[in-house]
Amino acid sequence: MQATLSSAFFALLKRDLLLAYRHRNELLNPLFFFVLVVMLFPLGTTPEKTLLQTMAPGVIWVAALLASMLALDGLFRADYEDGTLEQILISPHPLSVLVLAKILAHWLVTGLPMILLAPLLGLFMYLPNEGLGVLMLTLALGTPVLSLVGAIGMALTVGLRRGGMLLSLLVLPLYIPVLIFSANAVDAHLADMAIRGQIYFLAAMLVLALTLAPLAVAAALRISLE
Repeated sequence: MQATLSSAFFALLKRDLLLAYRHRNELLNPLFFFVLVVMLFPLGTTPEKTLLQTMAPGVIWVAALLASMLALDGLFRADYEDGTLEQILISPHPLSVLVLAKILAHWLVTGLPMILLAPLLGLFMYLPNEGLGVLMLTLALGTPVLSLVGAIGMALTVGLRRGGMLLSLLVLPLYIPVLIFSANAVDAHLADMAIRGQIYFLAAMLVLALTLAPLAVAAALRISLE
């Protein structure tokens, strides 16, 4: 049973990654959005190095948060429309494990590229080199939380034709702690202050989300498809 469950997990993960590769244009939209928001920010505010350096962590994290929300619609929508989601629900395997595979695939094609792009955008915003490592660390801890929490909201609204606004209302308040502690960790590190508390908080949120979010997503999907 364990081998069968693991094979189902990796088969679903491989399927979602393959589908994401086949729809590369849709995959790149959130990443382009992430880059454009950061690059346009100096044009709309000021090109002054000191101010951009101060605002860099918050700007990059806000862009990552919005880009993650933009990518949420592809998490369950296509499977809902073609009937695949119903087949997943009637699978003999635990639904929470299967949705975790889909969330992992979502993070691999959205969160991971943003982590890799973050140093370049940090340099563009004049973020000092010593802050780039902390920025990537906060993104590595925070972006999985965004995918896990966002999946709950998406599961609740997957059956609605225009659930974008409702999804934002459900998800954004839960994203705010991640945004605050992540940006604050980078700022505190640049000010030569301890960041252990912020990192521990983000790690605790990740563990909590990994533990509870798949169960909540599974329950939300069952409710949405009844």
